[in-house]
Amino acid sequence: MRQRPPTHRPLLRLTSALAATLAVLCAAPHARADEKTDAPELVIEDNDFLGPGGSDIQSTIPLLANPHVKVLGFTVCAGDDWENAESAHLRRFLEIAHHEDIPVADGAVYPLINSVELMRLREKQYGAIPWKGAWGGPGSMDNVPSTQPPLPKFTEGAPKTPAIAEPAAMFLIRMVHAHPHQVTIFEAGPMTNLALAIRLDPTFAATAKQLVFMGGLIDTSMMSITGSANFASDFNMIFDPEAAHITLTAAWPSITVVGNVSNDIMMTKPYMARIASKNTPVTSYMSRNFSPLPLWDEMAAAIAADPSLVKQSVKAYMDVETAKGYSYGHAHVWPKNLAPVAMGVREVTLVQKIDAEKFQENFVKQAQGL
Repeated sequence: MRQRPPTHRPLLRLTSALAATLAVLCAAPHARADEKTDAPELVIEDNDFLGPGGSDIQSTIPLLANPHVKVLGFTVCAGDDWENAESAHLRRFLEIAHHEDIPVADGAVYPLINSVELMRLREKQYGAIPWKGAWGGPGSMDNVPSTQPPLPKFTEGAPKTPAIAEPAAMFLIRMVHAHPHQVTIFEAGPMTNLALAIRLDPTFAATAKQLVFMGGLIDTSMMSITGSANFASDFNMIFDPEAAHITLTAAWPSITVVGNVSNDIMMTKPYMARIASKNTPVTSYMSRNFSPLPLWDEMAAAIAADPSLVKQSVKAYMDVETAKGYSYGHAHVWPKNLAPVAMGVREVTLVQKIDAEKFQENFVKQAQGL
């Protein structure tokens, strides 16, 4: 299995490769904007694929099983687990689901600025973070290594399919320019790969069709007291706040935020039993790795694939706090008349209500159909 040391590739090589890629793509003929086709929706999912099972891995199901969606690839970023383990868990699941032909591009091993040491210091200064992903999960950070450790053994078996050689940021850029204004970027993890793509290619976001992401929790402080503190923790933003700021202030044609509603539907034992009532390699895998958590990423993926699931939403302007302190990584929203537009904040659509019954029914059929 390919592993990378915790160092950056030379910038010159990346820049040269990017320039060559863009030159070829810009010279290629593109379909006219007014042409109507029956082509499927093109999607790339970027995620921190903690496995086996669970919301991160299961987020692939609404995309893989939707006949109106073509997944161009998956890109992997450290977050819920270390990047090398996430990539291996994802590739093994794709083999189980018989979709190992879809490219997996390994990406950021570390956030742009945040680190194990900085998060450890933050906990000492401002209190414990409920979920720290690769850097301690729900527990202590005392023995967490500051660099990515070697791969452990996997209960589901190691994958045979390798990741592609192309880094995630370059793959994202190449795919978006190969299909201008057609690719939905579905983000369900920290936004490090997207931020790197935006900094390498300032036209990247504007050339995509849209950004749909799971995160951006608003007004959930009381939930940490009356419910689950973990469910009120916006981990994707907290792990790499600078990347979230870069991404949310880029020139996407549209941004859809699936944060506040993502805690509303749980993966319960009865619901898992419905899925497992049809025995397939995928449903058996899900049942063995059952985790009683909200369907966070599954819901966001379903909305990226089928926007008609959204029944209520509101427009707002959003950014993420990057100043070190208690609110580091927390999302902020404004109405248009109060938003600091001169600082680059952009309008987003905050999902407030979805067709829960349709989503749940669809997900059962999709999981059973893979």
